[in-house]
Amino acid sequence: MNKEQRESGAAFSAKNAGAEAKESVVTPPQQSSETQLYRRPVGATPRRRAIPEGLWTKCRRCGELIFDKELEANLKICTHCEYLFPLGAKDRIRSIVEAGTFVEMDEEMTSVDVLEFPDYPNKLKKNQEKTGMKDAVITGVGDLLHHKIAIAVMDFSFNGGSMGSVVGEKLTRLIERGTKERLPVIIFASSGGARMYEGMFSLMQMAKTCGALAYHGKERLAFISVLTDPTMAGVMASFASVGDLILAEPSARIGFAGPRVIRDTTQSDLPEGFQTAEFLEQRGLIDAIVPRKEMKDRLAYYLDFVGSQNKATA
Repeated sequence: MNKEQRESGAAFSAKNAGAEAKESVVTPPQQSSETQLYRRPVGATPRRRAIPEGLWTKCRRCGELIFDKELEANLKICTHCEYLFPLGAKDRIRSIVEAGTFVEMDEEMTSVDVLEFPDYPNKLKKNQEKTGMKDAVITGVGDLLHHKIAIAVMDFSFNGGSMGSVVGEKLTRLIERGTKERLPVIIFASSGGARMYEGMFSLMQMAKTCGALAYHGKERLAFISVLTDPTMAGVMASFASVGDLILAEPSARIGFAGPRVIRDTTQSDLPEGFQTAEFLEQRGLIDAIVPRKEMKDRLAYYLDFVGSQNKATA
């Protein structure tokens, strides 16, 4: 091969190499099926993103996300639709009783598995670890503005706020102390009813608490019952419904049996809003529906009206 042929061949190779390089830039290589982006099929529902725990809470009514610290500062009330989230017993007491004045009663009292109900001790232990409480109610004495009161708050997160021997005993002791020291009694109820794990011993608490309140009433001392969501069955059929004043939070579910049981038993349709606080207020069972943020001031106003005999010390 002579010199001219070698030069022309090199030029041709260089020309083709440039063309190939140029073509590879303009036309991208075909992607494999593994590297292609996933496209959701038409009509498929999008995947839900998990909400991180401890930061945000999704409202059960409007679906909005609420910052947990903002929700706690607002007494567990949705800032968008005013939905009331469950308020724990300790948080409820802090919202009602003056700081540093609450003295708890019978703090270490715990339930005993008298009937040897299967797995009951384990359920109690799990509820105690979850709530930091020994049972479903906290009782004690404290100051509400210028009134000294005996107060009890039930917590639905402890086994559905069910009333067993400990709940009934703690409530009875609180009422008896209120009678002895001539204090008004305020009970915030939140319960699914009597505790089935304790059988008839839980049903006996209905009569025991009402008996203590009867003696309290004979001394012309006030008892204010506050019904929160939900207040049902044996609790509603006993002490929760015998208050001198019966208050409720907005939209609270209140009744004895559930709507499905009543519907199946009566074989009839239930009216709209059945077993809500608003429905029962219209029919005279509830004296007033009080918003959560107004509860403390309204309770003080009612105690002024009924005449609290013991004033809180400044």
